[in-house]
Amino acid sequence: MKYRHILLYLICMGSLAAVHAQDTVRRAVTLPVVTVIQANSRPETIKTQTPTQVASAEKIEQLGDAQLSDVLRRMVGVTIKDYGGLGGIKTVSARGLGSQFSTLTIDGVAVTDCQNGQVDLGRYMLGNSSYISLSNGQMDNTLNSARALSSGSIINMETHEPEFGSRPFNLRLGLEGGSFGLLSPTLSFEKQINRRLSLSLWGNYLRSEGNYPFTLYYTPGRTDSCSRETRQNSQIRIATADANLFYRIDSRNRFHFKAHYMNGFHALPGPVIYYTARGSEHSEEQLFFSQARFRHNGSHWDVQLLAKYQQSEDIYVDTAAFSIGTLRNQYNQQEAYLSQTLRYHTGNTYRDFLNISFSADESVSHLLSNLSKHNDVLRLSALGALSAEYVAHLVPRFDGVRASVSLLGTWIKDSELGINTSPYQRLSPYFGLTWPLRRFTLRYFFKENYRVPTFNELYYYTVGHSLRPEKAMQHNLGLTYQGNPVHLSDAVLAYTSTADIYFNRVSDKIVAIPMQNMYLWSMINMGKVQILGLDLTANATFQNYDFPRTRIDLSLGYTYQYAVDRTDPTSKTFGHQIPYTPRHSGNATLTAVTPWVDLGLSLMLVGHRFAKQQNTPASRVAGYADQGVTLSRTFYIGNTQLKAKIQVLNLFNAQYEVVKNYPMMGRNYRIGLTWTL
Repeated sequence: MKYRHILLYLICMGSLAAVHAQDTVRRAVTLPVVTVIQANSRPETIKTQTPTQVASAEKIEQLGDAQLSDVLRRMVGVTIKDYGGLGGIKTVSARGLGSQFSTLTIDGVAVTDCQNGQVDLGRYMLGNSSYISLSNGQMDNTLNSARALSSGSIINMETHEPEFGSRPFNLRLGLEGGSFGLLSPTLSFEKQINRRLSLSLWGNYLRSEGNYPFTLYYTPGRTDSCSRETRQNSQIRIATADANLFYRIDSRNRFHFKAHYMNGFHALPGPVIYYTARGSEHSEEQLFFSQARFRHNGSHWDVQLLAKYQQSEDIYVDTAAFSIGTLRNQYNQQEAYLSQTLRYHTGNTYRDFLNISFSADESVSHLLSNLSKHNDVLRLSALGALSAEYVAHLVPRFDGVRASVSLLGTWIKDSELGINTSPYQRLSPYFGLTWPLRRFTLRYFFKENYRVPTFNELYYYTVGHSLRPEKAMQHNLGLTYQGNPVHLSDAVLAYTSTADIYFNRVSDKIVAIPMQNMYLWSMINMGKVQILGLDLTANATFQNYDFPRTRIDLSLGYTYQYAVDRTDPTSKTFGHQIPYTPRHSGNATLTAVTPWVDLGLSLMLVGHRFAKQQNTPASRVAGYADQGVTLSRTFYIGNTQLKAKIQVLNLFNAQYEVVKNYPMMGRNYRIGLTWTL
């Protein structure tokens, strides 16, 4: 199996070289209109068919975010499950669909996990990204791969491409320390090899003991019988190395190669229940992937090629696994992936035009484990999408009405222990529309999603293999507003806002029911969930003319989600809110850049949730408010910069839980220094 994967990977890389060679020959005999490809250009957020939220690298730094989950939890419609501390597992669910419907991509290439279908966001550190974006439905107006089109929501981390001034290299050294044994050094080196070719190297090491104090209550009412305890088994060690090669072939062609390695140790803190506060579990992870992206933007034809090889090892250890002693489960994954997208477009910005594109993705996923049953599983996947977009300019010199349709075909086949199973097959449609109305934009999209069961759901610790894939229907109706900049006597104010109403329906939801013990489960299709939601955002930027370096940004967000079980009208859970989905949540951030000090303030408000399908007082998880403040100042010493930062998180020392019985960290501090040459 291993050699097949390597062979497919070599074919992927060969395809990139072949296309580049063909394009070079074609350019020698034609004179097309040149279209410049912009590097690190952030996605549009106002005039899109699908709601899109973007956090820039500048804002991430001003707010002091360290992990990917820190950014996402401030986006509307997002629910983060956090098991406490830096080392606790963190997963994301967008608009109540569940974590398996969200796909994380790095530079447009998906990060996959064929074992359980969800990615631990705590493994991905920030510091080398130009922006983080979240798109509901799919990414808008880009060269999408078929795998990206198959997701309910897309989280994209775009790697920062180096920029050089008078020096052909950039060097940055950073060191951050903080409460509970936090220590995190960072190294960034960027080199301009020649006018078209540049290299970037980025490395980070993060460690924390995570031994923070909390109050343990022995009664549900939390009015008496409590003690002060210290969180145990919360250590984390993550080492990350990232190398990138950027090749600007010419104004129309770009090539980007990335190699990424992560080695981590996560102690997994157990639930705090009465007198039990110590966990006995930990995980060890290694992840390596190399990927390449080639893009060609022509006068009428656009091409994108993606290739990736990924290998990971996950080891789960429980030193007190009931009566069996130490439990050690080991999983080794390999995947080879290739994607091709071809798009034809006509017209220009202010004339009617048509886009037609086709995407085809192929992948081979292989999972080996040390379990005695189903220890060798292979999955072949093929996805194809045909898309068309028409833009009609009803009013000259203004944005046109844009209608989009696509049809995605899915074919997935598993082979385990030499037994061939029937393939999963599905055609999934999409329709989107945007209608500009002066400063307003009306948008709508409908999309069907199709999620095939993961290896965990099919083969490990389960009874029965006959599972139907989950299907999700998404509807979104939104209105966006981009106001005219207001020019005051010595300043300018710009503002935008969005409002989106959505209705999602999940059918054939896969539900786990425990059998004899917590290691033997029965996986069945029985779930139906309906989600009615509202997302509101508002953003304002204030710029002072007298102080060019002074800028204030204010962002507000609110989410309402009525996400209820609609499986069985006779069930006790019918009409109850699904677990860990708050009915109300909101956030606010304020960032200020001044000649003296930079300020970042954040506020999160999350309403109560329920830990179980049946909403009872015993399963209720109280709501919470979390605040953070970050202050930083940059000093210029000759040709170098020294930036000092101090950050206080959970400012008012609130004790709360995101996941029931997993207390979060109280007030904690971080201090950092960054030296830039």
